[in-house]
Amino acid sequence: MAVGQQGEFVAVVNDTDPTSDGRSYSLKISGNNHAQLLGKKIGDTVDGIFVGEGEQTLSGYKLQITGGSDKTGTPLRRDLDGGSRQAVLVTQSVGFKGHNLVFKTKGGEKKRFRYKPDGLRKRRYFRGNTINQDTRQINLKVIESGNKSLADILAAGSEEASE
Repeated sequence: MAVGQQGEFVAVVNDTDPTSDGRSYSLKISGNNHAQLLGKKIGDTVDGIFVGEGEQTLSGYKLQITGGSDKTGTPLRRDLDGGSRQAVLVTQSVGFKGHNLVFKTKGGEKKRFRYKPDGLRKRRYFRGNTINQDTRQINLKVIESGNKSLADILAAGSEEASE
């Protein structure tokens, strides 16, 4: 779970460039950029200039919102409207793996098995698909790349911070 202050997001940006080996980068979003993302929904595209701070802004990039979580770690779900927390009866999907863990002792050893009964459903809490003040983490993926690669932009910012 991403821990942040009120009025701050943690953006996890997934680099979709095949040469990056699927790396993801964690950036903070606060201030005016925080206000720009309020009200956006999962699936919306965001300009990269609103992500990051100082030299680490991703200007020239287009990012798509793919998910997130709130201040308690509850995941955002695409098919729920609004930003409120709701209890939903779900089968295996986002936020629920769809199996029970069963422990059995065999020969003095305790072994763990995943038991997947057909039709297993559970009531789980989810947050709606809209980003609001309670959201703490936003997951983003790169749709359009800028002039510099993500690794170059974020490495330059971390070198300045360490000096």
